[in-house]
Amino acid sequence: MTLMAGNIVDGTVINITNFGAFIEVEGKTGLVHISEVADSYVKDIREHLKEQDKVKVKVISIDDNGKISLSIKQANVQKKSVKPAEIDWKPTEKRKPSSNTGNFEDIMSKFLKDSEERMQDAKKHTEFKGKGGKKGQ
Repeated sequence: MTLMAGNIVDGTVINITNFGAFIEVEGKTGLVHISEVADSYVKDIREHLKEQDKVKVKVISIDDNGKISLSIKQANVQKKSVKPAEIDWKPTEKRKPSSNTGNFEDIMSKFLKDSEERMQDAKKHTEFKGKGGKKGQ
């Protein structure tokens, strides 16, 4: 079998470095970068692999110079059957306003009344400050 990008093949760990592991596949050597070892963050690759381990790898790429990039985590991804979410399309009962909320017009008129009172208080306060007056004079 010829090595091609996308193939999943068996390999053997021949050397481990701080940045990844060299894997022998079909008589050639490729590199699994530390970021392609596991789905979770890998701080120390030696906690996941040791020399002479047999591993399943996916060929990510082969460049023009023959450099082979491999991935262990992509080779171990199992195709999960994706099932669409089940949605109940039946109409639900409309929410009725609770007895203490009132209708929209009532709520809006209360808001406008409160807002107007606050605006008047703010205007009085700014007019008082603008005249340079102090409380208690």
